[in-house]
Order: sequence, then structure tokens, then C-alpha cells
Amino acid sequence: MNPHPALFYLSVPTVLVFPIHRSETMKKTITAIAAASVLLLSACGSDGSSTDTTVAAVDSTEMAAEVGTIVEVAQGNEDFSTLVAAVVAAGLAETLSGEGPFTVFAPTNAAFEALPAGLLEKLLLPENKETLVKILTYHVVGAKVMAADVMAGDVTTVEGSTFAISTEGGVKVNTSNVTATDVAASNGVIHVIDAVLVPPTVDVSAL
Repeated sequence: MNPHPALFYLSVPTVLVFPIHRSETMKKTITAIAAASVLLLSACGSDGSSTDTTVAAVDSTEMAAEVGTIVEVAQGNEDFSTLVAAVVAAGLAETLSGEGPFTVFAPTNAAFEALPAGLLEKLLLPENKETLVKILTYHVVGAKVMAADVMAGDVTTVEGSTFAISTEGGVKVNTSNVTATDVAASNGVIHVIDAVLVPPTVDVSAL
């Protein structure tokens, strides 16, 4: 029996990535944090302990393929560079590289670009870390939920609040559109969305 109160079926075309224009300040901020994330993840695997490797079987006749963690998969996709920078700034890289499983509804770079001017820069400041953690964990469900396993309804997030899944006029999480699904990771799965979700516990206008 599926443990989730709300499940839906997704059949969504692959997300198309368009060039994104950032200010020079934003480029430098994201590049610096993304570079730090590479060092952080490298350090996590260099303490002498063995690293778990998950092998996903395509089927019984095909060779198994090695898959990275959610953070590693996101790092390998240029369109998630802002998300990775935010995850590192929030101190969540180690958590989302853990055993899980997790389902992450991942906003693209374009989704972060659509935030009100200056908001992303404020969220990345150390003094706003708690708010950033709330926003990012609102995109995470504490279980692996594939597209075929879900239906419309309310879903409880790791942040503690719920978001609404709807299927009328296309699959949505609150008001964001799901643009790609079932991006595999060793500790869960990623579904791509086109807007940043803000939990009801956060007032971004107060930043």
C-alpha cells in the first residue's frame, strides 16, 4: 500500500532549457557557492569510509547503471546550478546526499530567475539561512514517489507544511508546473518544476 495520502499519474514532456541571463553579481554568487558544493561533496567521500553505491537495474537483460545521489544528479545538470548553490548555502547537501529516500520537486534556474528582484540574493545570505531551509525542504517529500504512483491531493513535505497536487490543465504542484519526471537518483527521485515553492510558514516580503 502506498504510504502517501496523495498520488497522481504524470505524463509530461521533457523540460526544454532556454538560455538564462543573470546579473554579474548573481553569476559570481552562484558560481562561488556551486564551486564550494563540489569541494564539500568531495570531502564527504574522502574520509576513508566506504561510499554506498546504488545500482539501478534497467531490466533483467540489461547492464545495471550506476546512479548518483540527488545532490550529485543535480550537480551534473547545468539547469540546477542555482538549486545546488541554494542547497549548499542552506547546509542541506549532506542531508540530501544521505540514505533517504527522498522525492525532490526541483525548480530550474529559470524558476529562481522568476523570483522577485533581489529575493534570491537575500535568501543566500547567512542571516536568512533558516528561511532558505524552510523553502528548500518544502520541495522535498520524505519518500520515493515515482510519477506512476501519485494522484491529485495534498502532500506533506519535509518542511512540515503540505502542498497541493492538481491535474486539471496539466500537472501542478501548488501553482508550479511539473515539466519532467522520474529523474533517477540512488537515494530517491527528482521531478522538475518551473517555479519556486514557498511554504505558508514563510513571508518572503519580510526579508
